[in-house]
Amino acid sequence: MDLWCMHAKSSGLFLSKKPICRNSRYCHSINVEIKVSRYQLCSVNAMAKKNSGNQSNQNSGHSDGLKRNDPMERHKSRDVNPKKPHHKPLNWREFRAMLYIQEQDDVQDSSSQSTDRAYSHQLPLKWAHPISAPENGCLLVATEKLDGVQSFERTVIFLLRSGTRNPQEGPFGTIINRPLNKKMKHMNPSNNELATTFADCSLHFGGPLDASMFLLRADETSIFPGFEEVVPGVCFGSRNSLDGASELVRRGLLKPQHFGFFMGYAGWQLDQLIEEIEADYWCVAACSANLISGVSSENLWQQVLQLMGGHYSELSRKPKPDF
Repeated sequence: MDLWCMHAKSSGLFLSKKPICRNSRYCHSINVEIKVSRYQLCSVNAMAKKNSGNQSNQNSGHSDGLKRNDPMERHKSRDVNPKKPHHKPLNWREFRAMLYIQEQDDVQDSSSQSTDRAYSHQLPLKWAHPISAPENGCLLVATEKLDGVQSFERTVIFLLRSGTRNPQEGPFGTIINRPLNKKMKHMNPSNNELATTFADCSLHFGGPLDASMFLLRADETSIFPGFEEVVPGVCFGSRNSLDGASELVRRGLLKPQHFGFFMGYAGWQLDQLIEEIEADYWCVAACSANLISGVSSENLWQQVLQLMGGHYSELSRKPKPDF
């Protein structure tokens, strides 16, 4: 009886085990690709070890076939210094997004009765998808029910805190698609850091409540004490954090263009926001960090809805009514 072992390889979402049999003189292998879940393909290397004793006629036939056509020999020349693409590990938000996007692709394929399905192990550079409840770092996208409400009409709010950990604090965030087309120096700021280090930074309308803050868009692996990380690569700070932010710029660790400054913010009581979402005033979405940058875009509302797909994409094409 031959000894078999399986060596499974994937794109980083499954653990690999080393094969039991390592001596190619006594091992034969075949490589097949199987679908281990509806979302992931897994490459499986099956290896067999020959017994030195006599085999049955059926086993001998299989052994002879492997000898004449040994895949291990073919792999020797092919696997010398293989060039494998580098993929950074997915964080949990990216993994959830990949599952959602591939699930939507499966639904489309089943409706079109397509049999040729190419599964992708990579996320698009920019992505957004709906989620069922607000969370830190999600987007609140205004629906048509807020058309005519000047402060929130067709806005996209980046939720800095969801309020679920501290209900007394309440959720709050900042509007990220209302540029004021002004720079900090145009406001004649009294704060020395704002007047010098951040003088050329753009200003944005963040919401109707009276407080100002900034967003810091940096490398996902960077950690900056004194700033609160919202999602990997995006932090926020307030006036109390300006000295630390200016010091990082002077040391060359950050640049002024990494910062976006927002005048005002939006806030709710937790129950109030939940009621507004249930009343269909807001779509709740998760998105890639590169959609949230220091320089906001006026067409971000349409872009996020189109990335969300389905009836959200249809909403993005509705003309704004005249009031």
